[in-house]
Amino acid sequence: MPELPEVEVVRRGLATWVTGRVVADVAVLHPRAVRRHIGGGEDFAARLKGHRLAAARRRGKYLWLPLADGDAAILGHLGMSGQLLVQPEAAADEKHLRIRIRFEDDLGTELRFVDQRTFGGLSLHDTTPDGLPDAIAHIARDPLDPEFDDTAFATALRLRRTTVKRALLDQSLISGVGNIYADEALWRAKLHYDRPTTGLTRPRAAELLGHVRDVMNSALAAGGTSFDSLYVNVNGESGYFDRSLDAYGREGEPCRRCGTAMRRRPWMNRSSYFCPRCQRPARPKGL
Repeated sequence: MPELPEVEVVRRGLATWVTGRVVADVAVLHPRAVRRHIGGGEDFAARLKGHRLAAARRRGKYLWLPLADGDAAILGHLGMSGQLLVQPEAAADEKHLRIRIRFEDDLGTELRFVDQRTFGGLSLHDTTPDGLPDAIAHIARDPLDPEFDDTAFATALRLRRTTVKRALLDQSLISGVGNIYADEALWRAKLHYDRPTTGLTRPRAAELLGHVRDVMNSALAAGGTSFDSLYVNVNGESGYFDRSLDAYGREGEPCRRCGTAMRRRPWMNRSSYFCPRCQRPARPKGL
């Protein structure tokens, strides 16, 4: 699933190309693309027709398009291969086009949801008083949110009694961080992925959070990370932060800091990449 930088790139594109437009009609071309919408495809299409879309919003890895004239929003779940594309109406359909949204204006573009693996989808949800789709009301603020509470994060980190990478991927603690950017931030902080959170001092937690923000801002500046054609922005363009990765995917390559060969270890059905010299595991107590 795309992480915060990739989703933010898509959000910015939607804010530019879709804000203020009125939905003329919706075509649901694959039922799995609206499986999270309780009423099904016909209800999804009917409830959107005639509504004006407000500026796209995001929290962590989730983005949504609020309806400007109601207390509801289109929640986008990109899954592993979902793409929200703004395309000319005359452009040929993509092979894996799942949903088409046309607008009442004469701008000549439409919004398309394309998803090869059909793990993602769109759904319509009521919104909470602070504007979040109710389905993601439990998701924590992300580290680029101006209202993110650094002090509360440091305290919660120690109280979780878990390991640091597990904590970074806990979307109820801090949202938007996935496997790639967790490995990158931990490499920058010189922390082993299995380091217990109980031993992290407040200054160390603040340092780690700073590295999380730095790596995400760097990825944003590069348009996100694209390892294949499945992640693209709304104009179909890939990001290029993969060229700047220091840890993720670099097994056997020299650490950019000390020259030691980077290692990969299986971790929670994923992989963790780290430097065995710079990121030593914590010593067991009593040794």
